[in-house]
Amino acid sequence: MTDINNLENKLKKSINKKRFKHSVNVMYTAKELAIIHNIDIKKAELAGLLHDCGRIHEIKEINIKLDSINSANEDFSKNENLKHAVIGAYLAEKEYNVSDIDILNSIRYHTTGRANMTLLEKIIYIADKIEPDRIYDGVDELRELAYRDIDLALLQILNNTIEYVNRKKLYLHKDTIEARDWLQKELKMNN
Repeated sequence: MTDINNLENKLKKSINKKRFKHSVNVMYTAKELAIIHNIDIKKAELAGLLHDCGRIHEIKEINIKLDSINSANEDFSKNENLKHAVIGAYLAEKEYNVSDIDILNSIRYHTTGRANMTLLEKIIYIADKIEPDRIYDGVDELRELAYRDIDLALLQILNNTIEYVNRKKLYLHKDTIEARDWLQKELKMNN
């Protein structure tokens, strides 16, 4: 696996300072969650660090068309915030030489989630929402829950996201709804 320090230095040059600090926070949060939930720590660190690599300083610096990297051909113009995850997965593979599909999918789906999320995908999605600099009502409870029950934490975050997006009248991606519905069924089957 690639040396994390080299990747940090490369990432630091391509995103702004605030976003870089957030990425490092997500990396450490993902590492902690990986330890607790017993998955590969290095993969969690790498996915956490690179999850926002698609938020580059200047999108014109890279010569890609969103349609060419987006197999679902979704209209990301409805919500600009979702676009960086698709670009990030592309850049992680092409610019940061990440070949692990679980890491790439963790980056790709960290803004929307999706049905049948892997444990690493869940961890990166959650770490992005609970890293230490995130401050919002209920975040401390979500942090505590994430360390105890990853699925219940994910379900709460998905529900919060759906409620927020609907309240703000923003575009709600179908993957988020599908992730929530899938997880609800999984939790019911396991109880």
